[in-house]
Amino acid sequence: MTIQSIIQVIERFAPPAYQESYDNAGLLFGQAGWEVKGVLLTLDATEAVIDEAIEKGCNLVIAHHPIVFGGLKRITGRNYVERVAIKAIKNDIAVYAAHTNLDNVRAGVSAMMAKQLGLEKTRVLDPKQGLLRKLYTFVPAGHASAVQDALFAAGAGHIGNYSECSFYHEGTGTFKGGEGTAPFVGKPGERHGEAEVKVEVIFPAQLEGAVTAALHQAHPYEEVAYDVVKLENRWAEVGSGLIGELPEGMDEMAFLRMVKERFRTGCVRYTPLRGKNVRKVAVCGGAGSFLLRQARSAGADAYISADFKYHEFFDAENQLIIADVGHFESEQFAVDLFYHILTENFSNFAPLKSTINTNPVNYL
Repeated sequence: MTIQSIIQVIERFAPPAYQESYDNAGLLFGQAGWEVKGVLLTLDATEAVIDEAIEKGCNLVIAHHPIVFGGLKRITGRNYVERVAIKAIKNDIAVYAAHTNLDNVRAGVSAMMAKQLGLEKTRVLDPKQGLLRKLYTFVPAGHASAVQDALFAAGAGHIGNYSECSFYHEGTGTFKGGEGTAPFVGKPGERHGEAEVKVEVIFPAQLEGAVTAALHQAHPYEEVAYDVVKLENRWAEVGSGLIGELPEGMDEMAFLRMVKERFRTGCVRYTPLRGKNVRKVAVCGGAGSFLLRQARSAGADAYISADFKYHEFFDAENQLIIADVGHFESEQFAVDLFYHILTENFSNFAPLKSTINTNPVNYL
């Protein structure tokens, strides 16, 4: 088994197209063609984690946070990033990161937070735009069903919990084959009119290659007419944060104590209590202050995230409780998510969870 086979499984779950523009998810060190000797899962690829990988014979470290965010102009060991790079490269250890793409997938990091709280009826708090495409194509009437089947098999036509979604209407297409053509219908050099069906389907942007390849394979025409259009629709399946409901309303302080226990944190920073039960809860792994407005608009009673600045706590406006559990604490379950993804897809392979606590923040 190669590193590439591991990457394919992770990126099928959390496609790189879902990462934010500032991010650097992907294979950071090593080569995709290397044979996998062992896999170590961690939140952060620190020096201690690389040492652990060496000790345990693992040549692939999978982390949530990319150890390299910006370009490295020199690698001299002057800081922890450069020292990790030197040690990993010197010992033939590949380092791969799935970061905001793992955050933005619906079943990703925020879903792991929601699971800890037992939230039900969850949905994406801030769905992303620009990730959907629409395909228009024109097919001879008798072949429309076969082309639709091929597009659906390639992943097109999913809207929420519905599959095989499409729209078509009938019309007449005209064309005239030039010299050297072998048209499916009609004769070269003569204009031909054919009863055709215009088929429309939507699909995620990262599937464009597979969808258009399926179209060309199933379509009977020598030259396939089609358009792919970028949509600005928000996609409810991908985006930042989740919001859901507790099975029953809870007293505010009892809820905060549960949060502290479930997230195993030494401290929960929170805004003033409102004297109301908590039922609807929003969550976001990592630095989540950018979603506060969406959490308020969605009617959340509490918002669980991390890295709030002093003045940002005022923005709760007594409309909800902000509960800051810490960056590491909010994302720690990414390791369990990696483990689940890999063991579900490789039944004879056992990745290891790092025993190193990479949290740089301590509580007194």
